[in-house]
Amino acid sequence: MTDTVSLTMDTPVEHSLLDLDAQAVIGRPLDRVDGPLKVAGRATYAAEYQVDNVAHGFLIGAKFGRGRVTRIDAAAARAMPGVIDIFWDFDHFIRNSQQGGQKSTPVQGVREVQYHGEPIAIVVAETFEQARDAAHAVQVEWIEEPGLFDFDGRLDAAVTPPDGVMEAHSCKGDIDAAMAGAAVSVDHVWTTPSQNSAAMEMHASIASWDAEGNLTLYGAYQMPASDRQQLADALSLAPEKVRIIARYVGGGFGSKLGIAPESVASALAAKVVGRPVKTVMSRQQVFDATVRRSNTRQRIRLGATAEGKLLAIGHETIGSNLPEEDFFEPAGIATQFLYAGDARRITHDNVPMNRLLSGSMRAPGEAAGMLALECAMDELAEALDMDPVALRKLNEPAADPQKDQPFSSRRLVECYDDAAAKFGWEQRNRTPGGLRQGEWLVGHGMAASARSNKLQPSQARVAIEADGRVVVETDMTDIGTGTYTILAQIAGELLGQPLDQVEVKLGDNRYPPGAGSGGSWGAGSSGTSVYVACQSLRERIAEKLGVAPDGVTFKDGQVIADNRATPLGDIAAGMETIGAVEPGKMDEDVTQASYGAHFCEVHVNVHTGETRVKRWVSTFAAGRILNEKTARSQCIGGIVFGIGAALTEEAVHDWRNGKVVNRDLAEYHVPAHADVPPIDVTFLPERDVHANPLQAKGIGELGISGAGAAVVNAIYNATGVRVRDYPVTLDKLLAGLPVV
Repeated sequence: MTDTVSLTMDTPVEHSLLDLDAQAVIGRPLDRVDGPLKVAGRATYAAEYQVDNVAHGFLIGAKFGRGRVTRIDAAAARAMPGVIDIFWDFDHFIRNSQQGGQKSTPVQGVREVQYHGEPIAIVVAETFEQARDAAHAVQVEWIEEPGLFDFDGRLDAAVTPPDGVMEAHSCKGDIDAAMAGAAVSVDHVWTTPSQNSAAMEMHASIASWDAEGNLTLYGAYQMPASDRQQLADALSLAPEKVRIIARYVGGGFGSKLGIAPESVASALAAKVVGRPVKTVMSRQQVFDATVRRSNTRQRIRLGATAEGKLLAIGHETIGSNLPEEDFFEPAGIATQFLYAGDARRITHDNVPMNRLLSGSMRAPGEAAGMLALECAMDELAEALDMDPVALRKLNEPAADPQKDQPFSSRRLVECYDDAAAKFGWEQRNRTPGGLRQGEWLVGHGMAASARSNKLQPSQARVAIEADGRVVVETDMTDIGTGTYTILAQIAGELLGQPLDQVEVKLGDNRYPPGAGSGGSWGAGSSGTSVYVACQSLRERIAEKLGVAPDGVTFKDGQVIADNRATPLGDIAAGMETIGAVEPGKMDEDVTQASYGAHFCEVHVNVHTGETRVKRWVSTFAAGRILNEKTARSQCIGGIVFGIGAALTEEAVHDWRNGKVVNRDLAEYHVPAHADVPPIDVTFLPERDVHANPLQAKGIGELGISGAGAAVVNAIYNATGVRVRDYPVTLDKLLAGLPVV
């Protein structure tokens, strides 16, 4: 029988077993344990599982923005070679993806179409190509209805959604009075467009039913535990009748947090045709019918004394979502705690729109919100004739200014100092438009980085085999972030085994439910469940040896106690424990976040307005760094995201029907290698005893937070042109560039 040991984070963990460092694998820049599988093409992704007798599905999306499907004529398509069936279920197909972490189905029913591209039917054929071709032959008839497609013209229709990851509206003090009394102020509107996660792997599902009515779905999903519950609810099944397998996920960035339309369509079609059905969305369908980051209109107000002390901070955001959807882009989430200031107003409203679902995309809130806030701070520094770093330091709060509670740990000032020194900030260009190299204007910019830290419920089983091998099992996923490696390091460190003696099994509902990959909580949450299980095993082994737990050393496959070394397998074969963690008082009593500082240099062509990012330095403090190599990779990836948000990424909606018109990687421009400079990333030593027993904090979304603002601030420094409508494409710069 497997024991279950639980930890609720009600008190700080001052002493971590990871500090014993006997095996010396924590914190090191170790290669990914799954790396050889990936480079050899042996890591199996959702669409690559070899399932017998599989048929291929292809979704049919609505070609109108709002209306009602009246008839589907599939006769011609059914007669095409290889076609097995054309199937639709207006009542049970899901309208859109589900938000991450939800346990119920998203909206079901697709006869009433709410956005262009909404999946309404599926073709099932012997091959993908046959299914795709037949989809074009299916005739859909509909009655079109007036749609809600105009965002700017309908701002007065914005509604306040229910509270989400933060309060939709929060106020403290009298911001209007504080602004009126400020010696220096900033009051402008910044806009960000819809964006797409553009993960390398497309959304895909293979659905297979067995004779007992159990469903196995191989899917590209980040959170199998909650996704299983969503899928079961959509199909009116008990959760134990559904098994999701997602051992490798080729990126998600939020788009794969909840189930997407292809999952339910595949499952229902597979039941009808009596065969497994594989449905892989095309890149265009991913843009059409999964999830987007909401566009935003953000009004930032900053009021300060003549010396630069902030008196007022206002951050009022209007985003958009489908009617009756509650998610809002929490653009003000970092504004709550980043800077001091007594008068504060942070609000979020949504304009109902007939566009595809908006939901979480990498660093929901900070990625869009800090593009506005950190550029506003740059404008305030200029109005004060003050160094932007000095302004931020001056307004460093001693405690959370919104909640009046302590920070768990905060080394933001040290991040400024370290990155500024490495970058050479003291030698920066101080006059906008004042530094030129040939036809290139040179500018320097910086921004703060902050990302909230959360702990989520998570479980993991750790077992010791007869030969001493350690096996870790949890349905947590690895979406390219290094989960396989991190969990192996934690188990290896605590049980004294090298990484080649630790096997980590992920992404399968047959294993205990993990936190899932999202919100930068994966390593902290799933890692803690592994820690708790290993701690229990250590205590059981010590008890078996008749010594105190702190009298045992685990190293190189040996258990060392009373000057005797015994192979781990000899003493602990067959032992296994499930470790579980729940958030507790630490989640409420302190404000937890990871922090950093970005500095960059850009060159802007005086003739064309082309922007090139030439140099980048960032320093971060995020608690214990579990693997320096994978952590650096995460931060670099986030910074690249920020560069894209600043310069190129924009999902353009047709104003007539809401359709995304640039719906592939040829026209939705993510940064390529030539767009990204060498990136210098440094981590400050830190332990956060309030976060978890690992004393680690989230890092997967920290890099993107504030990164785009550093680019935009550098562009202003290079050109003297302020752009508040993102992305900063060259057409927005040309009119303000110097006359040559």
